[in-house]
Amino acid sequence: MEHSTMTNDDTICAISTPPGTGGIAVIRVSGPKAITICDTIWHGKRLSETPSHNARYGIIVDPVNGELDRGLATVFRAPNSFTGEDVVELSVHGSKWIQNELVQLLIKQGCRMATEGEFTRRAFSSGRIDLVEAEAIADMIASSSRASHHIAVSQMRGDLSNRLVDMREKLIELASLLELELDFSEEDVEFASRDKLLALARQTMDMMTKLTSTFSTGSALKDGVPVAIVGETNAGKSTLLNKLLHEERAIVSDIHGTTRDTIEDTIEIDGTLFRFIDTAGLRDTADPIETIGIQRAHEKIRLARIILWVIDPTSTTDPAQTAADITSCMATDAKLIAVINKCDLDAPDITPELTNLLPGESKTIRISASQNQGLDHLRTLIVDAAGFARAHPGEIMLTNLRHFEALTNATQSIARVITGLQTGLSGDFIAQDLRETLHYIGEITGSITTPQILSTIFSRFCIGK
Repeated sequence: MEHSTMTNDDTICAISTPPGTGGIAVIRVSGPKAITICDTIWHGKRLSETPSHNARYGIIVDPVNGELDRGLATVFRAPNSFTGEDVVELSVHGSKWIQNELVQLLIKQGCRMATEGEFTRRAFSSGRIDLVEAEAIADMIASSSRASHHIAVSQMRGDLSNRLVDMREKLIELASLLELELDFSEEDVEFASRDKLLALARQTMDMMTKLTSTFSTGSALKDGVPVAIVGETNAGKSTLLNKLLHEERAIVSDIHGTTRDTIEDTIEIDGTLFRFIDTAGLRDTADPIETIGIQRAHEKIRLARIILWVIDPTSTTDPAQTAADITSCMATDAKLIAVINKCDLDAPDITPELTNLLPGESKTIRISASQNQGLDHLRTLIVDAAGFARAHPGEIMLTNLRHFEALTNATQSIARVITGLQTGLSGDFIAQDLRETLHYIGEITGSITTPQILSTIFSRFCIGK
């Protein structure tokens, strides 16, 4: 909840570098008195006389205890700063004690401690960025792969915002023509035919539909493409997980049913983030705890975009039942890779008999997870299977659930507009649906919002951002 006394008239400060000890730490100050307050503790060329976007070397002095540190002060003057306000960034040595002392000193001189995301929120309030671009900053900080970084950069530079502006302009044009039609409904004047209005509405809906269709891929790129590692007990699933992650993440044992819950972790391969999920072995069991684990394995299969079916060729169990179990749970667009493990052992090649058990586009590979045989080839197959999740140059993707929900609602509203135009519905009813569509678009960019929505969004940020 926001503090009722917090206003943009306050001058705020916070440590903007990660917690801990490092070579350099940055303390950010923003607000109408940022430069004045920093000048009270600064010995060197006066910051009030420093041009914008210039750095000065000097001494930070506590009026009571003397010299605190020596460092740089970089001045950014309103409105040409990140927040749109006067900003000073103080770069000091990374001692946690120095950082905390400097923040306390700034507060004594008149600053207030910033709340989560308050610097970015001030940038939004001053019109420096819209809400999509603000959220992209959080995504940029959290990006853990080349693909997620690429999408965050695209949204930070306004690619999604510009697309939404195009939609909004078309909707406003459509609304204007409808309003004119309503104003002159009793006159024998036609400002636009229903065919032209319908074409505009369909064009806008097409843009919305294409954008919402990218959410599944966009969220996979951002959070990691889900890869379920499944199969019978003791097939080598946990060993494979550990090898793919390059760490001992799961317990490996010859005892059947060791894994009773899902184990997840992520790793980047060839620029794409993958979320590997080790699951309980698929088998009939009377153990109630193991049964719950198997139920969770089925759920992970349903949600996975790629499924690694790990097979022990030395097993006497018929693979047909396991294949049916897996394929019955798979999403229609999921990719299946049959991983015949333990190829270092004296076991028959069962690749031919698997052919009739697998969906048409499935792949088969023989490996030995314990001996690191075939793992590079398997990684290549996994990356190829994730080809759907590659962002192409110029492609705009939705990664944010809030954006997806708002745009889905907007699509439903514009669909009602199209139906109304096709059926000859009264213009005032159609205009209401158009206003609703514009409302949902405005929710995404922040032209229409509430304090509760803003508080929720900016609470995701760290204090210094």
